[in-house]
Amino acid sequence: MSLLQDTIRAIQAPSAEISSTVRKKLQVLLEGDTPQLGKLLPLLCRYLDMRGCLHPELPQKATVICCADHGVACEDVSAYPPETTAQMTRNYLISRGAAANVFADFANSDLFVVNMGIAVPMDDIPELIDRRIAPGTADMAKGPAMTREQAEASIEAGIGLANDLIAKGYNCFLPGEMGIANTTASAAIAAVFCHLTAEQATGRGTNISDERLQHKIGIVRQSLAVNQPDDNDGLDVLAKVGGFEFGCIAGLILGAAAHRCTVILDGANSSAAALIAQALAPDSAAYLLPSHLGSERSHRHMLQKLGLSPFLRLDLRLGETGGSAIASDLLNAALCAWQSIDESDDLEEEPPFEHRHMGAENPHLTDKTFDFYFHTIMPLDRPSMERCQRRIDNLAKPIYSLGALEQIAVEYAGIDRDERPTIISGDLGLLCFTGQKSNAMQMKLTQAFADHADFRVRLAHLYPSASPAAAFNFGRECGEEMSGFRAIVGLATTEIDPDAPFGTMAADLHQALLLPDGSLRYAEDTFLQHVPAMYRNTISALMGAILASARNSSLILLDDETTCLAARYTAKLCPDVRPYLLPVQPELLQLDLKIPGGLLASLGTSILKASIDMLNNMKTFAETDVAVAADGPGAGRQER
Repeated sequence: MSLLQDTIRAIQAPSAEISSTVRKKLQVLLEGDTPQLGKLLPLLCRYLDMRGCLHPELPQKATVICCADHGVACEDVSAYPPETTAQMTRNYLISRGAAANVFADFANSDLFVVNMGIAVPMDDIPELIDRRIAPGTADMAKGPAMTREQAEASIEAGIGLANDLIAKGYNCFLPGEMGIANTTASAAIAAVFCHLTAEQATGRGTNISDERLQHKIGIVRQSLAVNQPDDNDGLDVLAKVGGFEFGCIAGLILGAAAHRCTVILDGANSSAAALIAQALAPDSAAYLLPSHLGSERSHRHMLQKLGLSPFLRLDLRLGETGGSAIASDLLNAALCAWQSIDESDDLEEEPPFEHRHMGAENPHLTDKTFDFYFHTIMPLDRPSMERCQRRIDNLAKPIYSLGALEQIAVEYAGIDRDERPTIISGDLGLLCFTGQKSNAMQMKLTQAFADHADFRVRLAHLYPSASPAAAFNFGRECGEEMSGFRAIVGLATTEIDPDAPFGTMAADLHQALLLPDGSLRYAEDTFLQHVPAMYRNTISALMGAILASARNSSLILLDDETTCLAARYTAKLCPDVRPYLLPVQPELLQLDLKIPGGLLASLGTSILKASIDMLNNMKTFAETDVAVAADGPGAGRQER
C-alpha cells in the first residue's frame, strides 16, 4: 500500500466530546451568554476537538511555503515574469524580506521553504527543502499539467514533510505558496470542485489589468475544456489543472489530519489544495481552520465547499500566510482566555487594572470647550502617508496585495507623522468605561484579551446620577490622560448593568440610533436626546474620550457596536476625528463577537501589529532583486 493510501486510511474525524464539554462549561460560566462569543466559540471548540483535550498547549506552528513553476505562465496570465518564482524563493531564504518571513515571525512560527518544481536549479539556496518533481508543470491550456504519477508524488512529498515536522514537535501548519500563474490553476481547481464557470472562478491574481483578466479567463476556460477533469477524483484534478505546490499542500493537510494536527488555510490557493485533500479524504477538512476571505472570486465558494466561515476581511490577494498568521493569533487569544476563565479559582479576584472614578460634581461646559476640540485636531501628515505608500508599493509583492494591512499602515504613518512608524511596548492602552460595579466574568475576559494584546487597562467608572455634560467632561479627561502617553488607545465599555446579558447595551443602542439599513437615524446635534437615558452618560463619555484622543494624535481602536456608534456620531459632529478611528468589527474581523469590555479592540491590535511589521520588516524589489510588475497598476510604479 502506498504512503498516500496509508495516510488516507489513518484519517478519522475528531470526536465532538471535548467541544461538548467546553460548551457546557461556558454555558455555566457565561450564564447562558455563549452565543455572544460569536465565531470565537466554534474556533475554540474546533481546535480543541482536533487536539483531543480541554487545555492543550499553545500551537507549535510551522509556516510551509511550497514553490513551483507553472507551464501555463507562458500564456501571459500574470503581471510578473516566470523567473519571479525562483527570485522569491531566494528572497525567503537569503534576503529574508518577503511577506512570508514577516508573517512567520509575527505568528511565532518557524519558516520552511520547499522546492516542489522550480524551473531553474536552486542548489545554492541554504535551507531550501528539495522535493522537486520536475522543472515546472506543462501548459495546462494544451493538456494535463502533470502525469498522475507526478500528482501522487507531489502529495506524498507533502505527507512526508508533515510527518517529518510532526516528529519534530510541530502541530499547527500555515501553508503558503509561490508560483507565477498559480492562481490560474487554483481558478480551474475551484471551477471543477465548486461547479463554477471560468468567469465565476477567475480573479486578478497578481492584480492584472482588465484586458489580461479577460485573457486569463479564456485560458482557464480552455484548460477545463481540453482536460475535462473529474471532480470525483482528486488526483485527476490535480494532474490535469493543478501544480506541484498544490499537491504538496494537499499532502501536508492529509499528513496533518492523520496525526490530529491543525492546518490554518490562507487564501484561494491553499483553499484549492484543501479541496484536493477533501476529495481524497473527506474527513481531512475537519482539521482545517479558515482565516480570511480573499479577493479572488473563487475563494468564497471554496470555503463554502470546505464548510468553513472566515474570521477576517482584509482584502488580501497574496498566498504568503498573512491571513493565517493573524488567525493563529486569534486562536492563541481564544485559548488563553479559555484557560483563564476555566481554571480561575476566584472570579471575584480584582484584576490589576488602573481605576479612575468620576466625581459627583457637574462641571459647566461652554461652547468654547467643544470649539477647542473641533478646531485643534490635526490633519494626518500627507507627506508621511505618501512616502509610506510608496514604500509599500515597492515591497517585494504584487501591488496592493495586502489590502487592509497596507491601508492601516499608511493611516498610522499619517497619525504618527513618520513614514515608518513603530509600535513599542507601552504604546497600547485600553480605556474602558463602566459603572460603579463591574461583572466579574466581564473583568476576567477583559483581562485575558488585554493581556494577550499587551494592553494596559484603565477602568473609568461613571457616576450614575451625573449629567451627560459631566460624563462628557469625565470622558474627555480620561481620554486626555490615556492618549497623553499611549500612541494607541483602545476604547471600550462594559454593560452599565452588571447583571445584564452581554451585548444588551449595543443591541438597545442599535435599535434606538440606527435605521434598518444601518445608517444613522438622527442628526448629530440632536441624537443624544434619543439615546436611552441609562446609556446617555456612556455615550457622552465615549464622545469626550474620542475627541481628546484624536486631538492628542492617538490611533483609536474601536471595540463593540456601542463604541462604534458613539464614534460614528462623533465623526458627524467633528469630521476631523474620522482618520484617527479604526473600527474592528465588522470592517476587519468577521467574528460576530458581542461581548464588550475591549475584546474586539484587543483582537484588533493583532491586525494593527501585523500591518506595522509588514511595513518595517519586508524588503523592497531593489533590496531583494525580485522582478517588478509588467502589467496592471504595479507597472511603472514598482521599481527595481
